Amino acid sequence: MLFRQLEYLVALSRTRHFARAAEECYVSQPALSGAIRKLEDELRVPLVRRSRKYEGLTPEGERIVVWARRILADREAMEEEVRVLRGGMTGRLRLGSVPTASTALSLLTRAFCEDNPMARVEVFADLQTDEITARLKEYELDAAVTYRPEGDTPFTFTPLYRERFVLLMPAVPGHRQPARASWQEAARQPLCLLHPRMFGRRVLDEVFARAGAGVRPRVETDSVASLFAHVRTGHFAGVVPHAWLHVFGVPAGMWALPLVDPVHTEQIGLLLLRREPVAVTAQALLAATEKTDMARDLERVPTSVPGAAER
Repeated sequence: MLFRQLEYLVALSRTRHFARAAEECYVSQPALSGAIRKLEDELRVPLVRRSRKYEGLTPEGERIVVWARRILADREAMEEEVRVLRGGMTGRLRLGSVPTASTALSLLTRAFCEDNPMARVEVFADLQTDEITARLKEYELDAAVTYRPEGDTPFTFTPLYRERFVLLMPAVPGHRQPARASWQEAARQPLCLLHPRMFGRRVLDEVFARAGAGVRPRVETDSVASLFAHVRTGHFAGVVPHAWLHVFGVPAGMWALPLVDPVHTEQIGLLLLRREPVAVTAQALLAATEKTDMARDLERVPTSVPGAAER
């Protein structure tokens, strides 16, 4: 059994097409198909349903793909550890994030890159929670910043900060800025919120329901940048995680009011697939979390952002 045979099988499982898998692996289609047939002969089980075109993996093939991903991930981790022993980390860290935590992610990557100047970081910052867990299980991500998972999972979770929410709303001329706002008051605003399919929006809907507040947003978007752009027009209000203010600041002519009645927070942390031994990239990322006080840094709302109001 050769590593390239496993690589071809994983690529075929991902692309679901012989030609695209061959192109991804930089080989001819006959070479890829032949290598997978040899793997089937070695294992003495059929892995692929074949006719005139690819029809999917057999049940045996689905199980072997799980092992193949694990074997290839372990090989990559071993090679990276050897490179570290030779002279420092030079590989890549693939880091995912839910959209609501995407602005906080830079605090972590900064610390990681300072400690590992020869390493590369690939950030995937607009992933949904189920997409994150699937990619971690399939070794397509090394780690992710996301919400704490529920129940017994194959992951480790390192807390980073607690997400809380603020109401960004147009300032009322001639009125002093209130110290806070209730969820009931927020529901009466012309709201722009994240799309209902996103976990962060489902969290908000649950809190609005607990507060007895029916909410009908004027605008819904699956983009953090789009939400902030709408709010900055001054025609909409938005319920946003306080971590976003760390990057975007408070738009001019707007109030940022902590939401109360109830005060609600969500734990955000670093999610890793539980593995032994722990990959060196994961070890380095965990070390970066220890030197980064994200909870403290996220309280620093910038006033130098163009258009940000003085606090």
